Amino acid sequence: MGVLPSYASFSSTYARRLAVATAIALGALTGLGAFTFGYGDGASYLGNDPASCANCHVMEEYYSSWQNSSHHAVATCNDCHLRHDFVGKWLSKADNGIFHSIAFTSGDFPDRIRIKPRNRKIVQEACLYCHADFAHAAIEPYGDSEPLLCVHCHADVGHAHR
Repeated sequence: MGVLPSYASFSSTYARRLAVATAIALGALTGLGAFTFGYGDGASYLGNDPASCANCHVMEEYYSSWQNSSHHAVATCNDCHLRHDFVGKWLSKADNGIFHSIAFTSGDFPDRIRIKPRNRKIVQEACLYCHADFAHAAIEPYGDSEPLLCVHCHADVGHAHR
């Protein structure tokens, strides 16, 4: 009759196998992430060049409409679609980058892209960031109603002829 391995021996073997499996999984994820970041020209999204927003053919119409908008000479995509504080900017960039990557890679997005509520709030804050001196009076809520969004009246400001 054989001797059963001790608990310490079993635990040590299990821990080594778990460490190897974890290292392999993390290595595969890191490699896949690095390949995807390079293949998708991810570094271009870290800057402020609006042309990088048109890397995906889905965004070409929006880039073109921005080029024809009244804000073309004064605002980039980041000025309107990201928060204006350092941490908020990078959190917004990461949040949007992850969801855009998944949607554009999988093809799971509507033909007509729609802004999400959290991003609509960022756009509203961006409008007020630049135009706070006179915009607040126009968007004040009347009674129990919700305040108007700037794009309610100025839908073509950032993207002309949408």
